Amino acid sequence: MLMAGGFSIVFWISAALCFLAYGLQVAQDPTVAKDNLWLAIILIAVVVMTALFAYYQEAKSTNIMAGFKNMVPQQALVLRNGKRIEMIAEHLVVGDIVFVKGGDKIPADLRILESQGCKVDNSSLTGESEPQTRGVDCTDENPLETKNLGFYSTTCLEGTACGIVINTGDRTVIGRIASLASQVGNQKTPIALEIEHFVHLISGLAVGVGILFFIISVSMGYSPLNSIIFCIGIVVAYVPEGLLATVTVCLSLTAKRMAKKNCLVKNLEAVETLGSTSVICSDKTGTLTQNRMTVAHMWFDNLIHNADTSEDQTGELFDQSSQSWHALGKIATLCNRAEFNADQEDLPISKRTVNGDASEAALLKFTENVLGKVMERRQKNEKVFEIPFNSSNKYQVSIHKLEDSPEHSYLLVMKGAPERILDRCSTIMIEGQEYPLDEEMKENFQTAYMALGSLGERVLGFCQFMLPSSFYGSGYPFSAENGNFPLDNLCFVGLISMIDPPRSTVPDAVMKCRSSGIKVIMVTGDHPITAKAIARSVGIISSTGETVEDIASRLGIPVERVNPRDACAIVVNGSEIIDMDSDELDDILRYHTEIVFARTSPQQKLLIVEGCQRLGAIVAVTGDGVNDSPALKKADIGVAMGIAGSDAAKHSADMILLDDNFASIVTGVEEGRLIFDNLKKSISYTVTKNIPEMIPFMVYVIISCPLPLGTITILFIELGTDIIPSIALAYEKAENDIMTRKPRNPLKERLVNMPLLSYSYFHIAAMETYAGFVNYFTVMAQQGYLPATLLGLRVLWEDKNTNELEDSYGQEWVSMRNKKIGDLLGIDFHIYGQLH
Repeated sequence: MLMAGGFSIVFWISAALCFLAYGLQVAQDPTVAKDNLWLAIILIAVVVMTALFAYYQEAKSTNIMAGFKNMVPQQALVLRNGKRIEMIAEHLVVGDIVFVKGGDKIPADLRILESQGCKVDNSSLTGESEPQTRGVDCTDENPLETKNLGFYSTTCLEGTACGIVINTGDRTVIGRIASLASQVGNQKTPIALEIEHFVHLISGLAVGVGILFFIISVSMGYSPLNSIIFCIGIVVAYVPEGLLATVTVCLSLTAKRMAKKNCLVKNLEAVETLGSTSVICSDKTGTLTQNRMTVAHMWFDNLIHNADTSEDQTGELFDQSSQSWHALGKIATLCNRAEFNADQEDLPISKRTVNGDASEAALLKFTENVLGKVMERRQKNEKVFEIPFNSSNKYQVSIHKLEDSPEHSYLLVMKGAPERILDRCSTIMIEGQEYPLDEEMKENFQTAYMALGSLGERVLGFCQFMLPSSFYGSGYPFSAENGNFPLDNLCFVGLISMIDPPRSTVPDAVMKCRSSGIKVIMVTGDHPITAKAIARSVGIISSTGETVEDIASRLGIPVERVNPRDACAIVVNGSEIIDMDSDELDDILRYHTEIVFARTSPQQKLLIVEGCQRLGAIVAVTGDGVNDSPALKKADIGVAMGIAGSDAAKHSADMILLDDNFASIVTGVEEGRLIFDNLKKSISYTVTKNIPEMIPFMVYVIISCPLPLGTITILFIELGTDIIPSIALAYEKAENDIMTRKPRNPLKERLVNMPLLSYSYFHIAAMETYAGFVNYFTVMAQQGYLPATLLGLRVLWEDKNTNELEDSYGQEWVSMRNKKIGDLLGIDFHIYGQLH
């Protein structure tokens, strides 16, 4: 394909004409010079070597890709013939009973029959970073939302479950997504279209001018063979043979620069595409955010306190002197099953890996960072009893020994859904003291709970109860079945909220996108409230941007009375897209500048990308999950995450972010715009030589003077002396306004347009042609041939049997000397023309 597309077609045609001319020459004179033969061979060599180079660059990037095989679990625990056996997961069939436990990959789509504290990680499928509980009850009509289904290739984080296989292989949700991605056809990149446009333009001009001069030369009495040779000269002179190599090398150099900035390019043409991007559809989890749950806020002592959500988590943003905080921190430490993995003491706390779900891991890192020595605190307060979290109770309870309180032998701590925790409390702790939980305090709780929830944060409530030694003595037999300990009239201590915080570099990157005219759209599978909060925190929804709900709330009117076009921002639930026709989706994309799509499915992501493309946008899509694969492939450029990205996402993408950072995309946009600018400069430099190389053939044919510039010389000019300066232009630095101008319109701002050709052909080329002919006539005059003598001299000049050619001074010369002068002419014509 690389040897049959683009400029290669023109080179093959030129080589074929050279072979034809050489064949005709040999038929007439077996001793003829082999100039045309060598020209054909060199042209073919250029095509082959350039294609091999491009293939090597692309193959080197794609070798790191893996397919879906890595997602296939090797073994599955199955009930067959009344016995539990391990078997290869690929051999599962519908109806098999499968058992999974924490750490297992789910081997097929399952309907859950039994569950004991089972939580799964569906982030690669839905985009939600929070673990999802699995149970036996159907909770939603949407298969991706219901709690009683487990999906192939997702991971069971904790607990155990038993399920019946309902789909395997290509029939699974993942399999259908893969099938959807495979059905999306590959489209030509913008730079490929530009090069194709340039090839058609130059080829048309070259062939047109060649045929025109073939007709002129025949009409002037030249033989058909000589006319074909003239035609070859015109075509070779007009086609920039070195441009294919120049474009490939320029793109490769930019790809290497981008790789150093954590952007791995799989397809060289994608380098420029990113620079042409006008819309970026970005996933949330792991791209805009840090892909780790982090404690963001706390509510205690009737105040909301900020926690440090930075990536290094070194700041202390709240007052830690309150006794209420110490009680809250103690509950978060003890009522927590997460543990640090071994041998990580030398690592920063934020970098340590944790065995446990995302929320408990966030609490563990937070308490270790603020209080320190969590494991020692747990050893000091030994756990004697626990009720794990479950979906019906929505709380977790643990009871711990108290060594430093003679009046109390045990401490009962509880965490869970805030409203459930509050219902079990009769008092509240304020500055270390217990007060009755009256209606005013309940209203304060509700206000804080709603405020934290509106930020898109997951909120947990915490409470405690001191068990007196007089009733709960040492070795007391706590029992969940007997209920021999209190679960009501507890003391409410506070709230802790968590979120997957945005990366620190993202807000600045989004602002740069805005200033450069690129619309950033969030497309996520997460909850609309969370998506909106993150979008506002990173600048996708600006500080002044309002949705119809915001306007209605501000004006105190129903949402239905607000004109949707008055709101610059909008949050669209994926379920709404199902009922939209293409015009309604286009209206959203056209009239809203700040857009968030939440709870989206792979099919809906694909519809969003297609909608943007319908409006003429060049679309870049970022993603890391299997669910992103169809959209990544449909986009003009798909950008996958290198760290958190699934193999399927990497396979579908054109570019991979090695650091999973959205800010790297902005770097890529700048590099893409720079390469487009530099390619214009390279092409302008390259096509400038077309006229100075073609005019000598015209003069040669029309006034029949000795040839100023031969075809072999032209080829050496194109591939020898001029390709290096052309490539050097790829190192040009960016203009000052490169990231403040709007994305180019592919229909109006072409790589090669009439202003560029006019400047190259009629300004620079005219000066080069004039300088070349001045040198031509000067050299000929130095050799004894004044300009008037050159008219009509071509036939005698090229006749090998003429050894008495008379110059302007009456001196006669042999043909061998004339050939040496001709070789010198080509070199002088080129050098002098280029210098001027």
